[in-house]
Amino acid sequence: MDLRLERGEPTCTVFGRVAEFVLRSPENFFSADVLKAASLQFLDTMGIAIAAGPMQAGRIARDTAVLLYGCGTDRHAARMIFDGRRVSIAGAAFAAATQTDNLDGHDGYPPTKGHIGVAVIPALLALAEEKPDLSGIEALAAIVVGYEVAGRAGIALHATVSDYHTSGAWNSLGVAAVAARLLRLNDTQLRDAFGIAEYHGPRSQMMREIATPTMLHDGSGMGAQVGLSAAVLAQAGFAGAPAITVEAPEVARYWADLGDFWQMPLQYVKPYPICRWAHAAIDATRSLCLQHGLRPQDIGRVNVNSFHYAATLFDGMPDTTSKAQYSLAFAVATMILYGRIAVEHISGQGLRDGAVGEMLGRVEVSESARHSARFPEGRWADVQIETTDGRLLDSGDVHARGGPEAPISEADIVAKYMEFSAPVLGEARAAAIRDAILGLTGTESRFSDLSALIYEPPGALGGHAA
Repeated sequence: MDLRLERGEPTCTVFGRVAEFVLRSPENFFSADVLKAASLQFLDTMGIAIAAGPMQAGRIARDTAVLLYGCGTDRHAARMIFDGRRVSIAGAAFAAATQTDNLDGHDGYPPTKGHIGVAVIPALLALAEEKPDLSGIEALAAIVVGYEVAGRAGIALHATVSDYHTSGAWNSLGVAAVAARLLRLNDTQLRDAFGIAEYHGPRSQMMREIATPTMLHDGSGMGAQVGLSAAVLAQAGFAGAPAITVEAPEVARYWADLGDFWQMPLQYVKPYPICRWAHAAIDATRSLCLQHGLRPQDIGRVNVNSFHYAATLFDGMPDTTSKAQYSLAFAVATMILYGRIAVEHISGQGLRDGAVGEMLGRVEVSESARHSARFPEGRWADVQIETTDGRLLDSGDVHARGGPEAPISEADIVAKYMEFSAPVLGEARAAAIRDAILGLTGTESRFSDLSALIYEPPGALGGHAA
């Protein structure tokens, strides 16, 4: 064995490239387009985090952070977002990521088959508490670093193991990268942080959650907690074995384009708080209804063909928000009836909506080999609607909206943020947060302009409390 490896000193040229990118990329290394993309993903994630705050999973996560993840020193303490109680930075990130993860409307990246911002954004929000002078550009640069590292770690993991693991298994490395940059770790500490984060990252099986949807969701709460804990452990001198998803020879190709090819602008934004696997079917149904002016009473039968994983989604009338978010037929039925899918449709009375239950009985879902062959790079479906007057309408192949293949506009992203955040915070506070996040791209911007708005509970700054 190489003695330098035993001491934890970097020897891998791949790691050297990663360390240079994470720890020493100057602000001007990140293009305006990449930083703009980061600000939009930040805004989108924040909207989902706000909307998820009053939901049961978010309340449990925050209360649990107080019970289990308190902080013995101000150095690594942070307030939980839209709550105000003080816990450790790992606890604050855990709470925000778990909260956000349980409202499935946040961004994702197809090659990873999972989600990055749900863990990276909460990590930044927790770490920013001890960075009062953090500039807006540097905050966005840290987000980009987290996305670029987590994305490649996720691709590397999927390429080298047989199980389909949740996002927490690899977005923990993106969180460790964000923390290493903001805490100013050195190369050896970064290497240890990656090793610790990978070793302790939740290698939970995604398909177990699909089969039985619960608040475990995509494992990102634990991913965020592990990533931040790994960075603090490494800073204190705790050694971690080199991360296989970074340094194994067979994954070197996934890191070769770091800093040249940007994954940040390729994230998708979800129009609906539903598992992305269902979106192509929802969009195809939406398109047919809009194109032909269909009303619910015009629908006789709906046949959905999509890829294998989409066909495994929950197919009955959900009795929990978790099941509703991992549904396909329910989501399609909701779209037919209401022309949109929002928080009220997947929670509360929406789970007891008799009209949706009746429409759901008209929806049939099947797997299509051609759609399965295009996963995970694409999420495709085609839908046929038989109308009550005897017409057969065919959508053709439709790709889910929100990513580079079928983008939605910046105005749509902003509108989505306001739709999710304003009912909880009120229009004024939601708009102020919107403006602060989008303003982070300015050369004179300070993160403190945003932080003054995001830690106090709803209603505390004069807005509406849910």
